[in-house]
Amino acid sequence: MNLTESRQWMILALVVGAGWLIYLLAPILTPFAIAAFLAYLGDPITDWLQRRGMGRTIAVTVVFLTLTLVAVVVVVIAVPLLEDQFRKLVVTLPSFFEWAKTQLSPVVARLNEMGVETLDRERVLEMVQPHLQQATGLATIVLGSITRSGVAIFGWAMNLVLIPVVAFYMLRDWDVVVQRVRELLPRHLEPTVVKLTTDSNAVLGAFLRGQLTVMLALGVIYSTGLWLVGLDLAFLVGMLAGIISFVPYLGAIVGVGLGIVGALFQFGDVLHVLLVLAVFGVGQALEGMLLTPLLVGDKIGLHPVAVIFAVLAGGQLFGFLGVLLALPAASVIMVLLRYAHEQYKRSELYGKPLEVEIDPASAELEQDPSEQLADHSDPEQDPTA
Repeated sequence: MNLTESRQWMILALVVGAGWLIYLLAPILTPFAIAAFLAYLGDPITDWLQRRGMGRTIAVTVVFLTLTLVAVVVVVIAVPLLEDQFRKLVVTLPSFFEWAKTQLSPVVARLNEMGVETLDRERVLEMVQPHLQQATGLATIVLGSITRSGVAIFGWAMNLVLIPVVAFYMLRDWDVVVQRVRELLPRHLEPTVVKLTTDSNAVLGAFLRGQLTVMLALGVIYSTGLWLVGLDLAFLVGMLAGIISFVPYLGAIVGVGLGIVGALFQFGDVLHVLLVLAVFGVGQALEGMLLTPLLVGDKIGLHPVAVIFAVLAGGQLFGFLGVLLALPAASVIMVLLRYAHEQYKRSELYGKPLEVEIDPASAELEQDPSEQLADHSDPEQDPTA
């Protein structure tokens, strides 16, 4: 084995070892992953403040306090709204099933005649209603779960303290750590690694900063529009559609479906159905023509199927930490695959045809028998010569 092959095996062993270590430490790495995520989001704003003459520590403090204030405002506004929406859902759920039973009774009867088993309303209510009643008191659920044991209380308290502290120090030393890592790179590998890191940063920045902003903006647009229409569950439906809009068209499809069902149940006319369609039509138009080009651009390039697979695979392998790391890891892998594709297109394997050595004996055996007879015949004895 030559030196190049030994290096390749060493790199592979390091990657496998790092993956196994992450798998073992996944339960305690979640707060560090969240802190790194917050530091990554805040680094461009911190650099911008530095370029305007502000010191790094002061800039980090300003950004940190701003992010904390935004998070507190979102929690204070969103949690009561969600709790109110869940209460309305629980109250209206029995009436909704009665309405659905009335509207779908001909279809259900036809399915029963064909021998297709259908769900009974009482069974569905029995399965769903306890969970919805639990969801109405989000604060009660959280407090109840963390007060059952001192270990859980200690864990929650440690995370609440650890995440902001780690995020602050990561954000303050972000550029220093990046520079130290760059200095440790082998000189002959530095240009390639820097290029791949820059491309990965562009993809990650476009997704984490741009796409999250688009998701939040769409949630606000959908919720506001459905509230103007008069839908009781406007905030719940609108924010759900905005959150899952990272998969193209999925948020709009789910939102339109839930919005139409809610409008038919609440109003029972075509006008409000058309208004719901108009709300999501305006949201899709704003996303396609304004939000995505302005905030995201064309740097992500992740196929919707790849997004779904990455999230499911990350959750299956590493739990909640895997869900957090799934899309960033998929973005980096996509950059590496693009680089490998470019190297392959420039390689001799792609550019030149394979040279296959042909054995003269085998070539002679594969020659046509008539041609072999012509080659060995004597021209003077051939009467046609």
